[in-house]
Amino acid sequence: MVSVYDFEVNKPNGDKLSLEAYKGKPLIIVNTASKCGFAPQFGGLQSLYEQYKDDGLMILGFPCDQFNDQEFDNIDETTEFCQLNYGVTFPMMAKVDVNGDDAEPLFNHLTSEQKGLLSKKIKWNFTKFLVDGNGQVIKRYAPQTAPEKLAEDVEKLL
Repeated sequence: MVSVYDFEVNKPNGDKLSLEAYKGKPLIIVNTASKCGFAPQFGGLQSLYEQYKDDGLMILGFPCDQFNDQEFDNIDETTEFCQLNYGVTFPMMAKVDVNGDDAEPLFNHLTSEQKGLLSKKIKWNFTKFLVDGNGQVIKRYAPQTAPEKLAEDVEKLL
């Protein structure tokens, strides 16, 4: 059975990161966009991270520019924006595509495990996936779902 831990992703500096490093921890994986109307969710995600990181929660942000060009071209601008405007300390990864032929393989896995309302395709920025400590995708949240609404589900996994 394939799990999230079977994937490697790119850090902003281009280094590879095996998600196996997070084995045993619940994860929230989210596609982000700095210039999106949902960007204030960075603050909510950071609050969730601060509240539960000592219990094992990890949040991974994946900048994506597939929806109305709402991400900076330069990944350094993205990470700086997140840190300065929302105090983000959870890991941000390299910019990815979440749909289409060039989609990040991790997102192909996430969307095949938890389909959206009408299709498996991600429709907008800030689609969030909750992964349990065994690397299984257990829930998908719509972009408009505020991060604090994930707290109850996160607590069940800790």
